[in-house]
Order: sequence, then structure tokens, then C-alpha cells
Amino acid sequence: MTKHVAIVGSGPAGFYAAEAICKKEPEVRVDILDRLPTPYGLVRSGVAPDHQGTKNVWRVFHRTAQREQVQYVGNVEVGRDVGVPELLELYDAVVLAVGVTDDRKLGIEGEDLPGVYGSRALTAWYNGHPDFADLDPDLRGPGIAVIGNGNVAVDVVRVLGRTRPEMVKTDLPDYAMKKIEASDYTDIYMLGRRGPLQASFTTAELRELGDMSQTVAVVQKEQLPGEFTVDDPKQQRLFEKIVDTLRGYSENDPTSKPKRLHMRWFASPVRVLGEDRVTGLEVAVTKIDEDGRAVKTGETYVIEVGTVVTAIGYVATPLEGVPVAKWGTCFENEDGKIADRLYAVGWAKRGPSGVIATNRKDSGEVAHVMLDQLEDGGRAGHEGLLKLLAQRDVAATSYDDWVRIDAQETADLPEGTPRRKITSLPDLLSATKS
Repeated sequence: MTKHVAIVGSGPAGFYAAEAICKKEPEVRVDILDRLPTPYGLVRSGVAPDHQGTKNVWRVFHRTAQREQVQYVGNVEVGRDVGVPELLELYDAVVLAVGVTDDRKLGIEGEDLPGVYGSRALTAWYNGHPDFADLDPDLRGPGIAVIGNGNVAVDVVRVLGRTRPEMVKTDLPDYAMKKIEASDYTDIYMLGRRGPLQASFTTAELRELGDMSQTVAVVQKEQLPGEFTVDDPKQQRLFEKIVDTLRGYSENDPTSKPKRLHMRWFASPVRVLGEDRVTGLEVAVTKIDEDGRAVKTGETYVIEVGTVVTAIGYVATPLEGVPVAKWGTCFENEDGKIADRLYAVGWAKRGPSGVIATNRKDSGEVAHVMLDQLEDGGRAGHEGLLKLLAQRDVAATSYDDWVRIDAQETADLPEGTPRRKITSLPDLLSATKS
């Protein structure tokens, strides 16, 4: 008899789990399910278009998908087309690699006004995700406020600050480039509740903000720390690099380029202003208390903006029969195990933390635990799933179908352009027939 495992989600965590299973147990049959015909998850729809080097990790996943024991089942949404309990009847184990995709709310007055967007929606829009291709954000000036101090926030301000010539060698959809070009904002604000040493962006991401051709990075010198010492020498060196970079930005002439990126810290949004849409953002000045928390000082100020983007993290999307952890950022699990024969990897396991490479070790560890507990239950696996989907008129796609989509997206491109994404589900499904 053959053992069958279903992995729900085809992003890095899912593919790394499949890779680990294949290497340890070549006889186990693995199905990778995804709600879209296109695999790779956030590698395709979350990584910034101008980070093509990062996106190239798809080549690793491609090799896994081509293994004989692996099947890709696309255009199938778990929770709609088939439930988790049904998958557990069909497979000997189910691994959830669905990530956490809902934007965390600010919890402040005015955040439901038109002109407020979550970073998940906005990044998916400028990455050509079919669910968000029609978002058509109103990127109204004079300013855009991006709330957050992580790599996602940095990605957003950088994409909004770049020009068409800078994005030629990316897969940014033309509709997004046209929208950015036509918008009238001159100022972008990136706001963090705490100070620059508490920010979660990487040094590499920070330095990229200094090479935008038409947007100058601006930093208030008085917000930068003076001399400082931390116990960890490695952390000390990292902080020094960050502060040195920011000191360089503090010397920039704000009038040297048409647009300005204002990097502000000790700034906590308290109210989005406006009646019919966003007209401004009220911000409270904060300070760091002895416990390292950002506390309000009582002082506030207003930033004149027409658009607000929140980049403060994500929460888990509920699945029937799968408990969400009380803090909401992942499924309830113990070292990746949710229940008997049900597991979680990646952000679904640990919440939205870490980079793509983090998932390799994490998914591998969970996969090995799962395999140690895996028993042959005589279940139907892949063939049983296809039979069930056919009964429900669900048109599942294969990895060969993705190869056909990929061929269309990469054909007849201008020199240097990596791909031209198909951004609607009907068009993606049509491409599988070519």
C-alpha cells in the first residue's frame, strides 16, 4: 500500500515540506494543493517585483514539483471546494502551508475610510494577484503614509517611490506602473511606533531606499540615537550599519528630487482623518519606556495625506475545523502538530516571521515528525481527490498547466523583462488550454 500526504499551499513552506518528504521517504505520494493555477505563493505574489533575485527560488521548487511522487493540484480552494476533514479522509496526513493572509487592523478611528489599504492587498495588487488586480488603489496626494517598520513597509515605499525606467527589469504589471506614474503624491511617510534600533527591516532593504532616482530619503537627525552599546557584538555591528545609513540620509537635501520619503519614528497613528475619504493622519508622539514599549507622550501632530497603507502584520484566515491560536497570527499547534494527522508549517505554524529561507529548516523539521508518525491507512489519495473534485465540477489544474501559463508569461518580452503576468483567473485558466 502507498502512503498519501496532502500539502495545502504552494508557497515556500509547502514546497520545502514536500522536498523534505521526498528526500526522506521517496515512496510517499505528495499532493500540493493551491487555490490558484499558479504555484509558489508569496514568491510570486508577495516578494517585491524589483527583487527578482529573491524570486528565483522558484527554480528550487520547480525541481521538487517535477519529482514523480509529487502532484500539483491547482485551482482548488480548501475550505470551499474541499474541506480539511475531507482531506483527512483521503490522505494519511495533511500539512497546512496556507500562510496568514489577512491584514492586521490598526484599531483606530477612520481606518475603514476609502483610501486606507492593507499591505497584503496593495502588494498583491502590484504583484498581479488575480484577487487584487482590480483593486485600483486611489494613490492620492499630496502624501502617502505607510504604517510599519518592517521589510514589507520598506518594499511598499520603495515600489511607490520608483520610476518606470527603474522597474523595466521587473515583473511589475503595467497597470500598476501606470497608476503610480499618474498619481500626484510628492511625499511618502514611513512611520514606526518605536525608534530606528527597534525597526525590523534589514540593512540591505534600508540601503535600497537610498538609490531611488526620483525619490530622496529624508531622516530627522534628532530621531537618531547617539552613542550606544548592546551586549551582543553581532547586534552592535548591525545597529551601527543601520544608524550609519540613516545618518547619511539625514544629510540629504529634501529638495534634491521630485519626491521625498520621510522616515519617521516614535510615531503612533491615532486617527485617520476625513469624511468621504482620507485627508490626513493624526499621529501621537511616543517614547520608549524602561520595558522597551512605545508609550504616548501626549503630543500629537497631523500629516497631510490622501492615502494610508498599513503594514503592521497579518492574522490567520480561519479554516473550518482548524483552531486559530488565541493571538490570531497562526493555527493552534504544538511544534507544528495541530491534531492527529494534521500539521502546520511556515507562517501557519509560527505566525508571520522569518524570511523565505527560514521555512526550509522549519518545514523540514515538521515533515520529519509527520513522517515518523505516518501510517498507511489505505486511503485514496490523489485519485480520490480528483474523483471528488470532478463530482463537484471543480476544474483542477496540474503542474503541466502551470508550465503552459509560464510559457505564455515569458514569451516575446522586451529585453530584460523577466515576465508579463496574466492577472485574471479566467485568463490563467484559458492559458492552460494553449
